[in-house]
Amino acid sequence: MTGYDDESAARALIVRTARSLFTRGLTHGSTGNLSVRLADGSLLLTPTGSSLGTVEEAELSRTDLTGHHLDGPRPTKEAFLHAAFYRARPTAHAVVHLHCTHAAAVSCLDDIDRANALPPLTAYYAMRVGTLPLLPYHAPGDSGLEPLAERTARTHHAVLLANHGPVVAGRSLAQAADAIEELEETAKLHLLLRGHTTRPLTREQAAALAPTSS
Repeated sequence: MTGYDDESAARALIVRTARSLFTRGLTHGSTGNLSVRLADGSLLLTPTGSSLGTVEEAELSRTDLTGHHLDGPRPTKEAFLHAAFYRARPTAHAVVHLHCTHAAAVSCLDDIDRANALPPLTAYYAMRVGTLPLLPYHAPGDSGLEPLAERTARTHHAVLLANHGPVVAGRSLAQAADAIEELEETAKLHLLLRGHTTRPLTREQAAALAPTSS
């Protein structure tokens, strides 16, 4: 698969996924954005200021791999972040960025490992996310984050933005959405278990389940 080759079907998939994430409380208000890579190399993204609960197929934006706006409404102000992930990961065909509550809460903690913000508490987290670097704070839409995001995405398909939320790439939109949901659930577990002695997977157990390139 070189990208989604049916733009009409890709638009419907983005809206269907956006509705699912929103109605299940994984994003709120006008936060969060989704994108897919089309077969011609352009990117289809949710537009700036839109809610994932109400965005329509005709309202989606299209950019190139540099984030340059090609057509449709103005894209999300974080289009550069999506483009950086696609440039870094040629096999990725979807990117999901959310402000989900528990992952955002973890991104605000002062005592987390910046090289790996969440421990591998479950096998499914180890399989779908692996390691999760925390990128330093940048204001939303600050393109100064772009080069760091691109460098980090070459070796990690998921990152956590400090005081912000997670970004996850996948070979498909379903894969990226599944991974970011697993990340959110693990963040919830991590916060529920703070103050308790935990037994994460060992380094060897986690390595055996680490996700392949996406």
